[in-house]
Amino acid sequence: MSTVTTRASSGSVPHIPQRISPLVTVQNGLQLTWRSVLKIKANPEEVFGLMLQPVMFVTLFVFVFGQAMMGDWQTYRDFLMPGIIAQSVIFATMGTGFSLSQDVEKGIFDRFRSLPIARSAPLIGAILGDLVRYAITVVMVLLVGLAIGFRPEGGVVGVLVAAALILLFAFALCWMSAFVGMLARTPMAVQSFAMILLFPLTFGSSAFVAPDDMPGWLAPIAANNPVTHVVDAMRALMIGGDVAGPVTWTLVWSVIITAIFFPLAVWAYRRRT
Repeated sequence: MSTVTTRASSGSVPHIPQRISPLVTVQNGLQLTWRSVLKIKANPEEVFGLMLQPVMFVTLFVFVFGQAMMGDWQTYRDFLMPGIIAQSVIFATMGTGFSLSQDVEKGIFDRFRSLPIARSAPLIGAILGDLVRYAITVVMVLLVGLAIGFRPEGGVVGVLVAAALILLFAFALCWMSAFVGMLARTPMAVQSFAMILLFPLTFGSSAFVAPDDMPGWLAPIAANNPVTHVVDAMRALMIGGDVAGPVTWTLVWSVIITAIFFPLAVWAYRRRT
């Protein structure tokens, strides 16, 4: 629950704290989600970036590294596509902290504090709005993959479940990004810290290379990386393999990350604003 304070009409009457229920908190968050979605319309260059980045990643990794990695680029393409989707979405979560830091600098969140809404609602709205951007990224990577011959054996259902899974994981990571965004003093500092956190997570996973092909000391680290679990789950859903284990671990990691960083992000937001 969140607390807001209302002022009485008479100065002699003390401020009365009102408890906001979780349902009202969610409603407040959804109302501010629309504001975040409208920012996409106001900044079409962001959408262009979301469309161009997947083309660049798929082209570079598939055609530059495919032959060397697996003997032919077509085999590596099928192995890589789930990893590229995950990497593109995970990197996009950096934008959450960056955007929040910018809003704090502009004083926008100071205006939100004057409204009778849950204190966590601005963060919830920003993150849910960013999920729209991540969905665009997933669609663009898939379109590029289909254009170069990627045909998921899991069909439409497997693709949709895989997309839902990476969006759920991204939602969890957004709270970590929001926490960094509230702690860092400038938006550029947010990018620096986020890159330090996200690069090891993505490149030290099974997104680009199977853990068994890594050095002995790195293989167990990569195998237990939360990004490895989500990539393996997406790979199983899209092209076949064990589904239950990776999906379960992805759900567990999503809950753990959210449980840790949601309260930290709200605490840092209150402290910063």
